[in-house]
Amino acid sequence: MEYPSLDVQATGERIRSLRVEKHLRVEDIAIFMGFESPNAVYKWQRGECLPTVDNLYALSRLFNTTIDDILIPTMREEDECLPLRL
Repeated sequence: MEYPSLDVQATGERIRSLRVEKHLRVEDIAIFMGFESPNAVYKWQRGECLPTVDNLYALSRLFNTTIDDILIPTMREEDECLPLRL
């Protein structure tokens, strides 16, 4: 078994889809997180970077889901989906 890694692009797409599903604007998330601007949220959605652990926890509460549901691991076709352990 290979060491699991996160798919930053897919995680960004997942953050965007959860935001849309909850009818939230990027600005709504930035306000909830206490950010002065929404730039970090845009970077997450574009897959340029991942949220910190604290921010992942806050997002999981905002979206009413788990951190594992937000993070998307890089999977190959022959790999089974393994739960992430933080």
